[in-house]
Amino acid sequence: MKKNLFNAVPLLLIFALFTQCKKSDEYEMIRIMKMISVEQMRAMPVGITKAVQAKATGKIYIYNDYLFINEPNEGIHIFNNSNPSAPVNVGFLQIPGNVDLAIHNNVLYADNFIDLLAFDISNMSNIKQVKRVTNVFQQLYTPGAQKYLYIYKDTLVKKQNNKTGVMNDAYTSISSMSSSSSGQGGSMARFTLLNDYLYTVGIANLSLFDVKTASNPTFVKSISLGWGVETIFPYENKLFLGTNTGMHIFSTADAANPVKLSTYSHIFACDPVVVQGKYAYVTLRTGTNCRQASNQLEVVDIEDPTKPKQVAVYPMQSPHGLSVNGNNLFLCEGTYGIKSFNITDKNKIADNLLQHLNSIKSFDVIAGPKSLIVTGEDGIYQFNYSNAANLKQLSFIKVDNK
Repeated sequence: MKKNLFNAVPLLLIFALFTQCKKSDEYEMIRIMKMISVEQMRAMPVGITKAVQAKATGKIYIYNDYLFINEPNEGIHIFNNSNPSAPVNVGFLQIPGNVDLAIHNNVLYADNFIDLLAFDISNMSNIKQVKRVTNVFQQLYTPGAQKYLYIYKDTLVKKQNNKTGVMNDAYTSISSMSSSSSGQGGSMARFTLLNDYLYTVGIANLSLFDVKTASNPTFVKSISLGWGVETIFPYENKLFLGTNTGMHIFSTADAANPVKLSTYSHIFACDPVVVQGKYAYVTLRTGTNCRQASNQLEVVDIEDPTKPKQVAVYPMQSPHGLSVNGNNLFLCEGTYGIKSFNITDKNKIADNLLQHLNSIKSFDVIAGPKSLIVTGEDGIYQFNYSNAANLKQLSFIKVDNK
């Protein structure tokens, strides 16, 4: 079905990309870019299908006994995780253009390119779409009066006398830019819930949705923030936004009207942020869009949220996502593994490294009520972390990223 839809739209551009093939040097990856109308986008199939193996991992989210794993731009894999030692793949929620999610009162919210979709998940065997809020992620439009979206398809081909023949394809879609009633996301999240509101961040804005009636999300407004917004983290009645130039702190005392309290500035770098008590923990790293940056962990005193103060800075290798639980911090080091620290003394965190698992390419982590959930390049790992100095692997959900 995807292939038929894809072939129905006009071809714009084909260009070759270099890739490595384990079997031989006879293969290469080409990227076919096309443009579709909003009408074509909304005609793409959406909804629950049978369980399938993921081909890539994106955002992770836990809600009650379930683990939700985004496959970037394809949809959400759903696992019954009541026993973290034996998670059960129960279904795939197909949502083209999806990269983020959040759940409130048995309603799952997910982006579908420029639209927000709401699904009733009270019956996991019969998930139903209950609402579509259109045109709320405006940054995904191409310029001009006629509204179009870019999508692309990566295709593995075999070289044949200077020609190529399609061997296998993996459809990918992108834009032209790239409480007990709610669940818990990772530090890389762009969706979060607080005080019966769904807050989402785009590259340059903060958007608000009223979800007092969970099945009827209503767009409230969008607040311009300037360029480089990356992540959002809720804590008590505040929102902490990670950007590539600093951390914004917003008060949600009036949930419908967030007020900016301060900005903690740093050098140009990619950064997520998590908060516990009166401290925020921010990771900065070098990367494709984060040139001239440093790889480090920063600890920030936010007791007075109008005047955040740096407490300590620790050099890291390539810090990505992180999670805090009690006296322990878990930090993903990308291709360098995952680390656990005791953070009782904020000025000696580097001296209190508890464990370094360097065999896992880790990107985000959630310290959940039953397990430590880590997103790796090759799949999702779960650990017993009752002893942060001796993480014990419980299970591994493999992705088919060949």
